[in-house]
Amino acid sequence: MPRSTGPRRAGCPILGPELAASGAQTLTVFGLHVPDRLVDRFGNDELRDRLRDAVLASLDSVLAEPIAGVIATDAAGRPCIEVKTTRDLEQALAMPGGNIFHGSLSWPWAEPDAPLTTPAERWGVATAHPRVLVCGSGAVRGGAVSGIGGHNAAMAVLEEDLP
Repeated sequence: MPRSTGPRRAGCPILGPELAASGAQTLTVFGLHVPDRLVDRFGNDELRDRLRDAVLASLDSVLAEPIAGVIATDAAGRPCIEVKTTRDLEQALAMPGGNIFHGSLSWPWAEPDAPLTTPAERWGVATAHPRVLVCGSGAVRGGAVSGIGGHNAAMAVLEEDLP
C-alpha cells in the first residue's frame, strides 16, 4: 500500500520532501464564526493560543488518546500548528473583519425596522447604489457557497419595475 505524501496544493506538496517521505500528514481545521471582537478582547496572540487549544481539546474529546502525542513540535517544543485569527485574515487578504462571508451571517428574515420598500431590500441584496445588487456571501441572508445571494438578486431583478 503506497504511503500518502500529504495533501497537495496547486501541484506542490504542503510538506517538504523529507517530511512527506517520513509519512507525516497534515490536518486542516477551518473554524468558522469566530467573532472578530475576540481579537480586541484577548489580543491576537492570546486568541491564536486559545483557538488552537480549543481545537485540540475538541479533537481529544472524540479520540481514544490525546492528539498532542502525534503532533510535530518545533525546536522550542511548540506544536507545529498554524492558527490564523480573523485579524490575520483581514491583514493578509484585505477581508474586513477577516470574515469569509464578507459580514456576519443573518437569519432568513428581515429585522423589524429594516426598510423593505424595494424588491432588492425585501430579497436582502440592496446596496447604496441604484441597480447594483449584492450577489454573493455579503447578501443579508448570507450565501456562503449556496448561491442564495445570486438567486435572491435575480429574484429582485425579476420583481423590479425597471424602465
